[in-house]
Amino acid sequence: MAGKKRARRDGRHIPVDPKVAAKLALKFEIGLARAVLDVNAEHRAALEMLGVALTKARRFEEALKADIKLTEVAPKSAYAFYNLACSYSNLGQVDEGLAALKRALDLGYKDFGYMMSDEDLDNVRRDPRFRKLLDKKWGKRQP
Repeated sequence: MAGKKRARRDGRHIPVDPKVAAKLALKFEIGLARAVLDVNAEHRAALEMLGVALTKARRFEEALKADIKLTEVAPKSAYAFYNLACSYSNLGQVDEGLAALKRALDLGYKDFGYMMSDEDLDNVRRDPRFRKLLDKKWGKRQP
């Protein structure tokens, strides 16, 4: 048994493959968010959790529905509109993504670094209108 790790058998540790654990965590988050939304369909935190978890699970159509609902529940949330822009981008709906991103910026979204590296926004960033949107928002003062 040289070189093999032994699993602790004290009841506090169960060895699980990290990929399996990540899938289980997403399944749990999606289930928990949906259970909360069954009780209160406008629960903001549950809608946020659901949208993020569905996106991580690459269930983009469902994530879009959650993000649209979130913007209805929180119409002044820059975060909600940023996530909506990402959902549209993931589905290749660049026009809608740019419109949602513009709304997020107008509402005060400021995490420029994250916006420039977020893979969920790749399709929107590839469009020349993205740079024009940033130029219009910040001009030469872009962060």
